[in-house]
Amino acid sequence: MLTVDYERLGVGRGERLLDLGCGGGRHAFQAVRLGARVVALDAQATEVAQVRDTIGAMLDAGEVRVDDEAGVVQGDALRLPFADASFDRVIASEVLEHIPEDGSAMAELSRVLRPGGTMAVTVPRFGPEAVNWALSNDYHDVPGGHVRIYRRSTLVERLRRAGLRPVASHHAHALHSPYWWLRCWVGPRRDDHPAVRAYHRLLVWDIMRAPRLTRVTERVLNPLLGKSLVVYLEKPA
Repeated sequence: MLTVDYERLGVGRGERLLDLGCGGGRHAFQAVRLGARVVALDAQATEVAQVRDTIGAMLDAGEVRVDDEAGVVQGDALRLPFADASFDRVIASEVLEHIPEDGSAMAELSRVLRPGGTMAVTVPRFGPEAVNWALSNDYHDVPGGHVRIYRRSTLVERLRRAGLRPVASHHAHALHSPYWWLRCWVGPRRDDHPAVRAYHRLLVWDIMRAPRLTRVTERVLNPLLGKSLVVYLEKPA
């Protein structure tokens, strides 16, 4: 399930791409498939190990070429272990809302992006996220949870201050907003609730099969209910 549009980001073969806060690695894997030279970074050792194992399995299965370069690093978003202008493309998907010092993280992302390079930043959209917070404190008030809700104007202004120029934006994952409203209503830890399990099966089916009905429905609903805000930026040359 990708949140970022790689065509808008402009990912090309041989380009260096940083996936900050890679989590399970979904964006890093797609970038590797496209031939980018990927560095996936996360603060959690378990996530780093999982992504490293999956990339190894992709190589063994012949899903990526032997000469496709990919690295996995455990690191801190406030002190990225890379030189200035190290990357052609940067992805920071669903990570800034977890970082108290988000301005410092944005400055680091801008620092490691080369002049003329592009970046995609995604965060939970204000409206759907505000509903989650209203329904449940347990949704966000946990160690490592969300520390803020971004309005688009606030996010864009902070990224401008970091030296980046916004060029486009859209919303994604409309079908996921009601799922999280449901989870927050019954309790975020109630994975066993029948309604939650049924909706989760629907989302997994949609991700695995991508049927036309749900794909069209989500595209229509994204402007209204999209759970994620995606902003594309470039660093002036």
